[in-house]
Amino acid sequence: MPDTMHQSDHDIRNRLLIARLPAMPQILIKLIAHLQADDAGMPELAALIAKDAGMTSKILGVANSSAYHRQGKVVSLEQSLVSLGTDMIKTLVISESVFQTFNSFPHSGSTDLRAFWKSSLSAAVMARALAKAMAYPHAEEAYLAGLLHNVGRLALLATAPKEYAFNFTARDDAALCAVEQRTLQITHAEAGAWLIERWHLDSFLADSVLYHHEPLARLEASHPLIRIVRLAHLLCSHADDAESIAQAASLCALDVAALEDLAGSVARQVEQAAQHLGIDLTGADDIVTPPAYAPPAVDPVQQRLSDEVRNMVLVSEVGQTFARQQGESSLLEAITRSARILFDFDTAVILLQNPTGHALVGVAAGEHQQRLAGFSIPLAKGGPLAASALECRQAFLKRDMPALGIVEEQLFRILGTDSLVCVPLVAGQRSLGVLIGGVAAWQIPACQKREGFLRAYANQAATALETAISARGLARRQLDHVAEEYRAASRRVVHEVNNPLSIIKNYLSVLDHKLEKQEPVTGEMSILNEEIDRVGQLISGLADLQPAAASGVTDCARVVDDVLRLFRATDFLPPKIEVVTRMQDAPCEVEADADMLKQILLNLLKNAVEALPDGGRIEVANRGHVNRDRRLYLELCVSDNGAGLAPEVLANLFSPVRSSKEGAHHGLGLSIVHDLVTRLHGVIGCRSSKSGTSFEILLPIPLPAAAAAALPAPGNTALSS
Repeated sequence: MPDTMHQSDHDIRNRLLIARLPAMPQILIKLIAHLQADDAGMPELAALIAKDAGMTSKILGVANSSAYHRQGKVVSLEQSLVSLGTDMIKTLVISESVFQTFNSFPHSGSTDLRAFWKSSLSAAVMARALAKAMAYPHAEEAYLAGLLHNVGRLALLATAPKEYAFNFTARDDAALCAVEQRTLQITHAEAGAWLIERWHLDSFLADSVLYHHEPLARLEASHPLIRIVRLAHLLCSHADDAESIAQAASLCALDVAALEDLAGSVARQVEQAAQHLGIDLTGADDIVTPPAYAPPAVDPVQQRLSDEVRNMVLVSEVGQTFARQQGESSLLEAITRSARILFDFDTAVILLQNPTGHALVGVAAGEHQQRLAGFSIPLAKGGPLAASALECRQAFLKRDMPALGIVEEQLFRILGTDSLVCVPLVAGQRSLGVLIGGVAAWQIPACQKREGFLRAYANQAATALETAISARGLARRQLDHVAEEYRAASRRVVHEVNNPLSIIKNYLSVLDHKLEKQEPVTGEMSILNEEIDRVGQLISGLADLQPAAASGVTDCARVVDDVLRLFRATDFLPPKIEVVTRMQDAPCEVEADADMLKQILLNLLKNAVEALPDGGRIEVANRGHVNRDRRLYLELCVSDNGAGLAPEVLANLFSPVRSSKEGAHHGLGLSIVHDLVTRLHGVIGCRSSKSGTSFEILLPIPLPAAAAAALPAPGNTALSS
């Protein structure tokens, strides 16, 4: 016997799914969210209603009825809303949406629902009144809960019309629940709660429906909405049960005497609501048995067209939902959650192609995240899942199929289901992965009929996912770019710090030698202090990837003398290399920071020394003023009589390149020189031949302020070699 009952219970729930009972209208879902928002007002409510032509028509009709009609005819939605007031608008929207849904239930057209409507409306109006009396903050939610408290009766009539037709008109009490449990193994309270739970509302609506026949002793600590609906049901359907009403009123902290005043008011409000909604309740209390007549036939073409339009609207709304998600993780969660709601999946997971495109891997979204984190399916090994992703086609897999591999069997166990719906996520011509839904075997035919809807949904999901992945890639590239800038800055600093550190090391040797002879070391100490300060400046510059150009007026002849003195006093300048200077008698002042100019000359002289391994001649010359693009510069030249540079080296001279020199940071010197000259608003070029190499630097000379203002901005184009 228990096995038989379990089978019947399983059967009726399967029939509830197969019946494809209508989903909650989108306008009602949005209205619930609107009611739960503390800052939502009339403008938002008006915008919501304006999107539904049928609802707008209903509002206009009521506003122009005799109850609200004043002087002229109300012709606009805004006028209607003002005329009706917020409370009446919410009542109309909630009621009309629910009634539209109820009317589309199978077999509802062949049944006289007047008594049902009266009971539902009465419970709704009573629940709202009780909510206000209890200071419950969501009075309209209570109204909706009362309106839906018996939706399970319609659901059972739709799925089991032969078994439930007689009981549908029976008195709604504990005896009815006992008969339902005995004949169908499910009560209308359980069926209604099950249906509302599938709407995935953030509310206690389903609980208030489930417990509206619960013994009062168990509801003492329950949510207020549950107690409100329980009391509303007693007042509307069991007004003669004074003891239960008193007990329920006590649970709601209400006085029984106050409830008597509500009864007359509720009856008037029910009649008014029925009139506004166009529902005929005449004779509702006298109905004993429903008339038997067949529902009108439905045109299959019209039904298919209607389904297509509905699917298009749903896909569009889903796409907007995906677009609002912040981050890839939130988007993946939204995709799996929406798929479960729209396609009745028991569970849903996503496998995405890895960066190399060689495998499908689990993602941290949906259910079973921990187990899926290490899950991988090689695409090259074949199998139905891999084929679905590679060939961009849907697949419907059952556990007993002979062609399944271990990975498919693993998924069956992970998802705890006997069938899988595999929908490729395709954006353009690119397959991103697969959406996998777990379903019961009997649901596969229904899913196959909705292949077009599944494909459209997956395309929206894939498009949103590709955008999120692209955004993630852009963010990663930006981070990589910043990291590379810091690495390059670090290499430049290490390269430049080596020069003053070598000078300091050599000068310490000189200092030691002079101290032994008790010779004065004032000059050497001054140079050591300068070089130590320069090391500090170079290291401090690491924190700033784009340091500001230093300014000031500098005598380049003095800087040249300082640099050559450093070279001559240390081991930087071998004896077999001759260095000569030709600085002219003319002024040598330039607009440049002395430390930066010193850094430039140190690099160029060091390069010239390395270009003369067998000895030779280096010349540092001031070639006078040059007019370039109507701006005056001083030309400073550092040349050697070495073997010259190869054309391919000359072509990439000022770019960071790999050098044949030993050490980790060689090949950066001339790149640093170019950057420094550019920061000084100067220009650098190089000429090279078999008779030697010459670096020519143009540095701007200081001008009076008036003359400088009339000049064009300095360029940064290198001189031709």
